[in-house]
Amino acid sequence: MKSSMKKYIPICIALGVLFSSCDKKLDLLPQQSVAEEVALSSDANVKKVLNGAYDALSDGDLYGGNIFLFSELLGANGELRWEGTFNQPREIWMKAMLTTNSYVRDTWLGAYNTINIANNILSATSVVNTADQNRVKGEALFIRASMYFELVKLYAKPYSAGSVTSNPGVPLILTPTRGIDANSFVARNTVEQVYAQILTDLNEAESLLPNSNGVFASKPAAAAMLSRVYLQMEKYPEARDAANRAITVATANGKSLATSYAQAFNNSSNSSEYLFAIQVNAQDGANNMHLFWSVPEYGGRDGDVSIEDSHLNQYSAGDDRLALFYVDGSSITRSGKWQQQYKILPVIRLAEMYLTRAEGNVRAGTSIGASPLSDVNLIRSRAGLGPLGLVNLPQVLAERKLELAHEGHAIHDIKRLKQSSDGFAYNDNKLVFPIPQRDVDASGGVIVQNAGY
Repeated sequence: MKSSMKKYIPICIALGVLFSSCDKKLDLLPQQSVAEEVALSSDANVKKVLNGAYDALSDGDLYGGNIFLFSELLGANGELRWEGTFNQPREIWMKAMLTTNSYVRDTWLGAYNTINIANNILSATSVVNTADQNRVKGEALFIRASMYFELVKLYAKPYSAGSVTSNPGVPLILTPTRGIDANSFVARNTVEQVYAQILTDLNEAESLLPNSNGVFASKPAAAAMLSRVYLQMEKYPEARDAANRAITVATANGKSLATSYAQAFNNSSNSSEYLFAIQVNAQDGANNMHLFWSVPEYGGRDGDVSIEDSHLNQYSAGDDRLALFYVDGSSITRSGKWQQQYKILPVIRLAEMYLTRAEGNVRAGTSIGASPLSDVNLIRSRAGLGPLGLVNLPQVLAERKLELAHEGHAIHDIKRLKQSSDGFAYNDNKLVFPIPQRDVDASGGVIVQNAGY
């Protein structure tokens, strides 16, 4: 669901709190804009606002699918095609985005709406029951940091491009916005400042969150998100250590790789492999990866994304990851990860953490938690492949690409590894989203547009 306030208020979203739940087991208020004194006045109400933050996070423009879709379209590199009739995703795939692209606009607005809900929660943790204050604060920090991380990856030059202290990032808004006036428009902070805030939020979240927290953010989820941030910053020992913490705590609390690769996807309940996932069922939740990647036979749209042979040819014979692809009635190859309707959308899988730990270890020549060879062979074994005898960095990166294919990592790995996509260098202006023109215009010049637009 989308807040109707998106239509009227640029970047700074008033307290239009979404009161629908991710799990439907809670007794919640209707989805309405409510007075601050009501929404944030009690333990129960703040927790309902927190549920609303998860609902906002799960919107189709955000972790309900489009954030992952955008990464794959930008990082297609001849390995997938946008076949669909919608022009906005086609612009992203072709690296020819207009500043009025509605998909680009709605992800920006949705992220700031979610951030504002998190900011409201953080302003009211004092009314939460003492026993729950750390958890509630930790969840809100995780949500805010995750959205800033996605924003800075999409709407700013990558960390790997350098000049992080001068390249514009995104506006950092750390207090609730409850009305619009001349002070509501905030200039863009630098890339370095945005990353510093993300690290601050996630480190605090990891310290506050419980080891296990049902379908909500937990200590391993925060450590896992930290590992992603450090990877983008090319801080590989820190990424390794955060991934190792995520693995250690998660596996001590019941998490494990799914028995088979196929069992990691198309699930109606959380897999043991999920460190964080968007809950989807027939009554609630968006999964735009299914919508755009699947076909009408399985409840999808028109099969908007197809997989090219140049990607399929990278798998070895007998690789279960290759077997998960399927061919539709038009003889076009599709990703089986998003085939079935009303299935949970994984945001972070445990398998990613093993590969991040392996990469950090192989780069540093260490074996923190486990040897790189052990971690890579664990992933290969689950995929039905024989063990390697030795492992080097190119092999780790190859396993990462195949294991995590089409899950939203493509352009971000291309950028941090200083590669190219469809002829565009990792630091090309056209691999960065434009700031929505409506926000540039409404800010009266406070928010500057990205280069190349």
